[in-house]
Amino acid sequence: MTALMNHKLLALAFAGFLSAAPTLAGAQATGVEFLHDPSGVVTLSSSATVQVPNDWMSVQFTTQKEGVDANAVQAQLKEALGAALAQARLVAKADGHVEVQGGGFSLQPRYNSKGAVNGWTGTTSMTVEGRDLATIAELAGKIQTMTVGNLGYSVSREAREKVEGDLAAQAIARFRAKAADYAKAFGYSSFTVREVNVNIGGAGAPPPRPFAMARVASVSDSAPLPTEAGSGSVTANVNGSVQLK
Repeated sequence: MTALMNHKLLALAFAGFLSAAPTLAGAQATGVEFLHDPSGVVTLSSSATVQVPNDWMSVQFTTQKEGVDANAVQAQLKEALGAALAQARLVAKADGHVEVQGGGFSLQPRYNSKGAVNGWTGTTSMTVEGRDLATIAELAGKIQTMTVGNLGYSVSREAREKVEGDLAAQAIARFRAKAADYAKAFGYSSFTVREVNVNIGGAGAPPPRPFAMARVASVSDSAPLPTEAGSGSVTANVNGSVQLK
């Protein structure tokens, strides 16, 4: 009985193959074939970088208060932040010249050696940033209820946009020149671009070194904050693939 069933299954399978054979033959006759990865395709990348003076300054002011009563600590933080915000808003300017933003509050319990709460520590912050470096530096020297906790410089969006066009053109020209060199090296006469991506980014100056922050801490009351903006880089990256011909 089992042998008879096996013979029937083999007969059905052979019949299925015969019925599919004309279809496969027709596909070959009409030129349909499996696709293969194209030959002569090269993936490459290029870039162009320019140094631009940092024209954007960001200063974060912070303060910390401690006490045994949480409400009292929170009130002290609000008072310190309110005074700093009021002073900063006097010099705030639109269109990215001087922007002022208040930070959030953080209130954490303190514990004694037995694990019981014996006080509270709270912090708050305010950020002032913009392209008017002189005004921001002067403001930093006048604010007395908070201290400078962080200082950074970068290239503004407006300054970056001014160099993006020429920078992208340089990176694209280098991409095409590299593609032409590869075509020649591989024995081809020309190339066509299959796909390409262009990205532009930038990086500001590195974080201040410890001695720079020490200089900030030693500045006398009401003296402007020393500024060393330096320069940042803007880079255009081009990557993609070409078909050598």
